[in-house]
Amino acid sequence: MQRVMALSLGELVLKGKNRNTFLQKLIGDIKRTLKGINHGKIYHNMGKVYVEVTEDNEEKLINRLKHVFGIVYIAPSIKVETDEVKIREAIFKCVEETLSVHPEYKTFKADTSRGDKSYPLNSMQINNKIGAIVLKNFDVKVDVHTPDFYVYCDLKKDTYIYTEKIKAYGGLPKGTNGRGLLLLSGGIDSPVAGFLMAKRGVMVDCLHFHSYPFTSERAEEKVKTLAEDISSFSGKLNFYSVNILPIQKEINMNAPEDEMTIISRRFMMRIAHKLAEEKGYDCIITGENLGQVASQTIGGLQVTDAVTDKLVFRPLIGMDKVNIINIATDIGTYETSILPFEDCCTVFLPKHPNLRPTISGIESSEEDLDIDLLVNDAIDKMEVTQIG
Repeated sequence: MQRVMALSLGELVLKGKNRNTFLQKLIGDIKRTLKGINHGKIYHNMGKVYVEVTEDNEEKLINRLKHVFGIVYIAPSIKVETDEVKIREAIFKCVEETLSVHPEYKTFKADTSRGDKSYPLNSMQINNKIGAIVLKNFDVKVDVHTPDFYVYCDLKKDTYIYTEKIKAYGGLPKGTNGRGLLLLSGGIDSPVAGFLMAKRGVMVDCLHFHSYPFTSERAEEKVKTLAEDISSFSGKLNFYSVNILPIQKEINMNAPEDEMTIISRRFMMRIAHKLAEEKGYDCIITGENLGQVASQTIGGLQVTDAVTDKLVFRPLIGMDKVNIINIATDIGTYETSILPFEDCCTVFLPKHPNLRPTISGIESSEEDLDIDLLVNDAIDKMEVTQIG
């Protein structure tokens, strides 16, 4: 018997002529993610990828594999030759282990996928045989509607027996959908936005704005921690840190107070646009959510986007805050995001922000600002760190 992790791939197997390219990228991601953990051969067979287990480290393997986009389910399995005696032994061992961990389980259902059509029995007949083995050896009953557990049998050239499917994040292998520059703050939303775009195969790097010394070094470290959390899913990333305080001071002196936030956002987008042009990013990603704050009205977003012709992704735009918090909690960023360190958006915050900005009105308010000089100076003084 060979212990293996059977990995279900979801939408990746629907990619037609490009399937092999996606599959090879996924296998490469798996190898990099499992670096430092002992395991055996990694191979694919009929729509699944398998990782051989070589020692008692299944939990470590599962925790790492959960962070590989493209995997939908992880099934700790027993692999045997497609031989009736060996299959029976694997079923016995798998069910015995399951019931030792879950003695409360009283019902089961057999579920066979017969990939090898040359096998003399059909799926229903194999299910009946599995049921007979389990009923004979264990104090459980069959329940085809709401069983406590399943006994799965994937019958291929070899046969895989398992009782558990551990949910992973699905999505597409990293880097299969270009490169994106994420505007990462210390809040709840932007790390979730980065995660969601990385899940769709976008290679994510991070651009962070701070207002040191008005914002603290601890606030900067908080955001770097969030970037590390994102990198655990997306791989190594570049972390660009820009001090926007000189720009905020110029806005404060030369533009209406109620437009401080929206003009600051336009400068952030200009800096992101220039970096994207210079570094070859295909898109800009933000954690903005419609109507959440004054700059995130439809009008505010239109005014912000007017300074770039880059594609801007806002994956959270229509989400409820509770949904966003649930994702942040699940991926491990929430507790860091709520640490009470200020960010640059709280500096020079207007008491009564303009809720209905127009492009022409904001452009008029920016006339006394040397936009190119301020943007270029901010980028020239930018710090770059590699994370992950």
